[in-house]
Amino acid sequence: MLKICSRIRASRLALGTPLAICALLLATPSALAAQRGGAREGFVITSDSVRLHYKIAGEGSDTLIAIHGGPGVDLESILGDFAPLTAHHVVIYYDQRGTGGSTLPRDTTRLTAAQQIIDLDVVRSHFGLVRMTLVAHSYGPLLAATYAIAHPDRVRRMVFFGPVPPRRGNFWTRFGQSFAVRVDSASRRRMSDASRRMNDPTQDQRRGCRDYWVEAVRPRLAEPDRTSSMILSDFCAASPAAIVYGLTKTNPMVMGSYGDWDIRAALKQVTAATLVVHGEQESIPMDLVEEWVTSLPNARLVKVPRAAHFTYVERPELVWPLVEAFLAEK
Repeated sequence: MLKICSRIRASRLALGTPLAICALLLATPSALAAQRGGAREGFVITSDSVRLHYKIAGEGSDTLIAIHGGPGVDLESILGDFAPLTAHHVVIYYDQRGTGGSTLPRDTTRLTAAQQIIDLDVVRSHFGLVRMTLVAHSYGPLLAATYAIAHPDRVRRMVFFGPVPPRRGNFWTRFGQSFAVRVDSASRRRMSDASRRMNDPTQDQRRGCRDYWVEAVRPRLAEPDRTSSMILSDFCAASPAAIVYGLTKTNPMVMGSYGDWDIRAALKQVTAATLVVHGEQESIPMDLVEEWVTSLPNARLVKVPRAAHFTYVERPELVWPLVEAFLAEK
């Protein structure tokens, strides 16, 4: 949901849309092993010829797939700040369809929740993973959870950072109200001007993007004066075309495809162990996030004090040891 930037309007989709069965790109179980010590970046090709850009970091005996938020930002939005995971794990990051270095489809009708589930399974298959551990931020947990509903036997465990709730309800209204009081009029003007420049090809679009996120990140932090400089990930690493496409096409199309989503009942069938990490000063309402834990049979919630949307940046000394302990559980 790290795109709360392009207004909170976009939520129409039909989560109940039947999931198509995709002809997966076949790969041997040694596909991931071939990357160790060799190429750490490349593309996975889907059955409809979309290129999904990926990067691999870290070493270890187990493999995690990191799912970025948005929808519409890209893997670079988490890459720098998920670095602590790479000390003990191989971490596969990938740009979702319509973001970053992945294909920006001319046919935007394929930018749907159902297609994102198919794409994630293509990534799983490409790297020869039987059961995955998914680590996701913001909007990412909604993708991870809907994937787990579709393929419960392919998900071993999940970590959710700052997740959107498992149902829409009055989420957008409450989020918008909380977010609005954190942004003063001067910041709104700067954000609006930066957004205009970011979307104008006659301007320095990357500069506009960077100026935008300087302002947009602060309301998402509990103590912005202390922690804004601690964010290492880059929201503006992609080409200007990809940045604009992600926010103006991928975000409204994908988020819109969820419609009035409510996946609580379906989550009862997902047995994957799940750790939900949520800042106590987050604009995403805590009571709605708690519904992940009351819906998933094997989930727990960690409420992080003095933190908001980027708990792993704001309180790394608390968050990463908890995550590592969870990942080490049998």
